[in-house]
Amino acid sequence: MKILGIESSCDETAAAVVEDGRRVLSNIVASQIDEHRLYGGVVPEIASRRHIESISQVVKEAMDGAGLGFSDIDAVAVTYAPGLIGALLVGLSYAKGLSLSAGLPLVGVHHVAGHIAANYITHPDLEPPFLCLVISGGNSHIVSVESYTSYMVIGRTRDDAAGECFDKVARTIGFPYPGGKYIDGAAENGDRTAFRFTHPKISGEGYDMSFSGLKTAVINLVRNAEQRGEELSREDVAASFQKTVADILGETFGRAAKDLRSKKLVVAGGVSANTEIRRKMKALADSLGAKLWLPELRYCGDNAAMIAAQGYYDFLAGRRADMSLNAAATMSLEEISI
Repeated sequence: MKILGIESSCDETAAAVVEDGRRVLSNIVASQIDEHRLYGGVVPEIASRRHIESISQVVKEAMDGAGLGFSDIDAVAVTYAPGLIGALLVGLSYAKGLSLSAGLPLVGVHHVAGHIAANYITHPDLEPPFLCLVISGGNSHIVSVESYTSYMVIGRTRDDAAGECFDKVARTIGFPYPGGKYIDGAAENGDRTAFRFTHPKISGEGYDMSFSGLKTAVINLVRNAEQRGEELSREDVAASFQKTVADILGETFGRAAKDLRSKKLVVAGGVSANTEIRRKMKALADSLGAKLWLPELRYCGDNAAMIAAQGYYDFLAGRRADMSLNAAATMSLEEISI
């Protein structure tokens, strides 16, 4: 079964064709990073306009790359939530039109479920149930994946997502957008123990996280040094900050894995490309005697292959959308569980 996936939730216009939820036949991504870098972050209005300009060509390239016509496609899967509402509407509207004109079933896919499904592409042997840490620019969740279409969010950030924290800290210490890769590169040459940042304490017994206080601590460190005329090593700040994020994620994810006695640990989302976090998760899995699955780097960030992969499993579960399907800026994974 061949699924055409369409993704436009933020600043990448993407289309892909995936067979049976695992085999990628094509995967095209048109990035807007260079333009948004001028403003230090994503400008929603610009993102929406660029999606409109790019989506037809991106879909054509995905179909040509797969060597298929629309008559060879079994369904169209499209991201409809969560994300930037204007950006989502571009991809969703295009997918609806394509569904009507080509007579193809339409499947709406939750963006976070897509990130989880990126691991199905990288690891053909991975099957639910498992425990997944989803870390990206907009989400930081610990998810009990009970089946291909059923999820229970057992922990989440109370404020900023880990990826957003990376971008804000990167801007504070003088790196361009998107900041994650620059912090990762600088940290390799920095002292991870140069600065000690406290770990936010979360009330209650759950597995929630917080990154806002850490972001503020780094900003205050840098601003106070500037006021005193002191020069800080960007590499040391990056390394110390990155280690703290990895420790927070590792401690929380590890506690959830221990309590739930999970031996199948999965990490997903754009921040899962981070070198320190990947090392931390490998060490965590080894300490628990668990097996770890990480997505291939090219499937960590937003892409349409992960949407097509998840769309395949949603399609098999009987999920179909009609022309009333609307985009949503926010939506919990539990709302879409089958």
